[in-house]
Amino acid sequence: MDVLIHLFVGLHIIGIASLLGGFLTQMKAMGAGTARFSPAMLHGALTMLVTGVVLVGLNQAQDHSVDNIKIGVKLALLIVILGLVYVKRDEEKADKGLFGLVGLLTTANVFIAVLWT
Repeated sequence: MDVLIHLFVGLHIIGIASLLGGFLTQMKAMGAGTARFSPAMLHGALTMLVTGVVLVGLNQAQDHSVDNIKIGVKLALLIVILGLVYVKRDEEKADKGLFGLVGLLTTANVFIAVLWT
């Protein structure tokens, strides 16, 4: 079971890399007002959602303690991120504020995962 958990942690990290990488590669375009939400950002957010739910289930199945408040906060942030990216994915240009908000919420999600103990 530990191997399966580690596999899904790796996939979860790949999802965050896709979402955050999509944001970081367009920061210059964001300054110019031409940034857009890429498919990689949407797929990264979906990967994070699916793997995160699986990880919570696998950890609870092994009777590991799961901080439900932390998971709830992370899930709420991810749902906002996913909603913004999904709704605005087909637009030619993303609003600077919304694009920046996605980057901020993604970064906050990473720090919550690492620092909240």
